[in-house]
Amino acid sequence: MAEKEKIYKAGEIDVRVKYSARRSIGITVQAYEGAIIRVPYRTSGKLIEKILLDKSKWIKKAVDHYSIVKKLDHDQRFSEGESIMFMGKNHFLKITGSGKYFVKQSDDIIEVGINGINDPEIIKELLEKWFKTIAKKIFTEMFFELLEKYTDYGFFPTDFTVRTMKKRWGSCTSKGKISISYDLIRLDRIYGEYVITHELCHLIHHNHSAAYYKLLSDVMPQWKQVREELKQYIR
Repeated sequence: MAEKEKIYKAGEIDVRVKYSARRSIGITVQAYEGAIIRVPYRTSGKLIEKILLDKSKWIKKAVDHYSIVKKLDHDQRFSEGESIMFMGKNHFLKITGSGKYFVKQSDDIIEVGINGINDPEIIKELLEKWFKTIAKKIFTEMFFELLEKYTDYGFFPTDFTVRTMKKRWGSCTSKGKISISYDLIRLDRIYGEYVITHELCHLIHHNHSAAYYKLLSDVMPQWKQVREELKQYIR
């Protein structure tokens, strides 16, 4: 049976209703997708309205939060003159015909050399590859600088990688392997420092207990402000 979709209201907010063969009811609010309530087939309109009324304050709070979220590369065409964020600053994209493909940055310009058709997908792919290369170099250096800076805390990671992470900025496994998202290279340096520090503290406390947050506060006193600022960005 094909999934249907209707629009209901939670206060002044439009909520899309999606019916499916699920058994439970769930509400999600996401950037650029808005509010969605997922319900089983044959769920009555009255029940949907009641649930949305009960959850209207939570839905509004979530929608308000995402109204300030900035999504990297959202709606970009990767064309001449567009703004590209790199290391916390906006750079103008310059596209140059060339005998070879390349990406280079100078002052506030990121130049992409293309050999042939001006294809946005190729330009995007070239930029992503370049971001990953720069991120691995800068964040690996940053990681070892922070390890040395925090040597008194007894952080002993087993490995460090910079990779693609679609839903998280960083992770730390139970075996001590730390990974961070290469997308952090798009943002100011302080956010990379925060994510690495956050994961280093998980080497001591592999949870989010009071003891963990006390350690994080000792290591990086301004972490709360940095975390709130980082919440404004999604991939």
